[in-house]
Amino acid sequence: MTVRILRAAGLTPAPWRNGGGLTREIATGPEGAGADAFDWRVSLADVTADGPFSAFPGVDRVLTVVEGAGMDLVVGGEHHIVDEPLWPHGFPGDLPTEGFLLGGPVVNLNVMYRRDRTRAETAVVCGTVRLLPPEGGSVLAVSLDDGAELEGGGGGGVRLDRYDAVLAAGESPGVLRTMGRAVLITFSVG
Repeated sequence: MTVRILRAAGLTPAPWRNGGGLTREIATGPEGAGADAFDWRVSLADVTADGPFSAFPGVDRVLTVVEGAGMDLVVGGEHHIVDEPLWPHGFPGDLPTEGFLLGGPVVNLNVMYRRDRTRAETAVVCGTVRLLPPEGGSVLAVSLDDGAELEGGGGGGVRLDRYDAVLAAGESPGVLRTMGRAVLITFSVG
């Protein structure tokens, strides 16, 4: 079993691939893979203005608005109103996409995965959930509020605050108890 605690305070902002903003990478698989080599990638993006999304050929994306009023995503010429907070919205990353803010800045949790190598399931959970990595895959939980706790099988716990995350592969690292909500992403081999 491998478990990593990823603290939001340690996330370094980096420019978007298209230069239109900043993102904070939470984790990638494999670890340290660049923009053209990842199997999957999870990040937070602060969106303060309308504009185009970067194209990622062969990549599917899931966008979850975690702060703000939402966006009108125009994906391949079709409008997708993403105004329900904490509702994962999937779309192909290789289609031309533009985002238009509906009521001011937003923070998006972005999940990207190469559709020919990986599958990703994204859910927003509330309360208590056992983290179960699939065989050969991994699970990532991102706390959306302060005070979540990862309780392992050996007792004790690790506190997770807003945007802190736990990444696990192999066996279950234990139970995540949220004081609010968390985003749970399960990655399996495609």
